[in-house]
Amino acid sequence: MGVSLTKNAAEHVNKYLEERGSGVGIRLAIKTTGCSGLMYVLEPVDEPQPEDIQFTSQGIDVYVDPKSMVYIDGTEMDYVKQGLNEGFEFKNPNVQGECGCGESFTV
Repeated sequence: MGVSLTKNAAEHVNKYLEERGSGVGIRLAIKTTGCSGLMYVLEPVDEPQPEDIQFTSQGIDVYVDPKSMVYIDGTEMDYVKQGLNEGFEFKNPNVQGECGCGESFTV
């Protein structure tokens, strides 16, 4: 299945990488933290790691480490603006529950 981006997410990532002046794509990873246990981590990628799994969506290369892939396979990233708030939203079919603040999740 992999990881995909909506058009809005791809445009936001592309703009970020252009403003940054470097980067071959973004890394989507999972770290253990928060009320529910797992949290998404996004960071620019200047040089992919040999173990990375690479997906290309909407012209953006997304890199995922094998340990994180188990938790995020099938996830769609979107970039949403609602009033004064804006940010990435993750539509992850593996999520079983989320904490009240929306920062972490369980699978």
